[in-house]
Amino acid sequence: MSVSPATPAGSPIPGVPPVLAEVVRSGFVEGRHRGSLVLLASDGSVELALGEVAAAVFPRSSNKPMQAAGVLRAGLDLAGERLALAAASHSGEGFHRDLVQKMLGEYGLTAAQLQCPADLPLDVAEAETYLASGAVRDRVTMNCSGKHAAMLAVCALRGWPTESYLDPGHPLQQLIHSVVEEAAGEPVAAVGTDGCGAPLMAISLTGLARAFRSFVLAAPGSAERRVADAMRAHPEYVAGTRRPDTWLMREVPGALSKMGAEAVQAVALPDGRALAFKIDDGGGRALGPVLARALALLGVDAPVVSRIGRAPLLGGGQEVGEIRPTF
Repeated sequence: MSVSPATPAGSPIPGVPPVLAEVVRSGFVEGRHRGSLVLLASDGSVELALGEVAAAVFPRSSNKPMQAAGVLRAGLDLAGERLALAAASHSGEGFHRDLVQKMLGEYGLTAAQLQCPADLPLDVAEAETYLASGAVRDRVTMNCSGKHAAMLAVCALRGWPTESYLDPGHPLQQLIHSVVEEAAGEPVAAVGTDGCGAPLMAISLTGLARAFRSFVLAAPGSAERRVADAMRAHPEYVAGTRRPDTWLMREVPGALSKMGAEAVQAVALPDGRALAFKIDDGGGRALGPVLARALALLGVDAPVVSRIGRAPLLGGGQEVGEIRPTF
């Protein structure tokens, strides 16, 4: 991975997030991605803060481990691949779709009860194969369907309304709200609606890093630790076979990793080191380079870091540049 000197991020403009990555084509910087990033040391103290790390953001799907922990606390006894899928932004591969259908059937539910929107597989290669087979957009294929299946299942188990399970005032969503605040160590700053229709709780990037740290350090058998352990044991169900979250959790022992839409990422290591960041413009292409640099600064030395950080730019089918971190 090529890393340039840290000049752009080192000269902050008040109120403007620093540049975390730059787009270099044929030796010319043609674009920049600004954002905010926080690194926590193993004792939970802030080791590095770039940008507004105390300001509230929507973590998007990086909140899913906390949502899965809320489902467990509500009484649903999930484990293994099922629990990993409950915390997933899955790629829509066949094994993801099959397990969602099984989970629904196990609790007497149907795909028609899912309130996530119909969608194509999140993974581009899988989407091409899916469409070529003649399949169409479907709720089960949507990347959040595992989370929705788990939410519906616990509502069926508890006798809670299933038709309103996405209402912020629903007992399940109120419980999840509490789990988010407890894990982050701060109040939820705002509640919105995520892309899948579920309530979305805003917290700071520092709070998000603290939440992931709390999951890996939680007592064995607790809801939080059960979620972390399931995700780390079955990372392909959290993401997919061609996704950085899967690679990282598979190749760095004990790492817990979850991306979110609009270029959010959170990671915790088993000793309590953690990171969280958001690219301000939502540019997902900068995720890998920024994540790789952040992991390196946390002391992660593994081949997967370079693999995650590689983001080549093409011209005429040939590599002519890259997206690279600036800090």
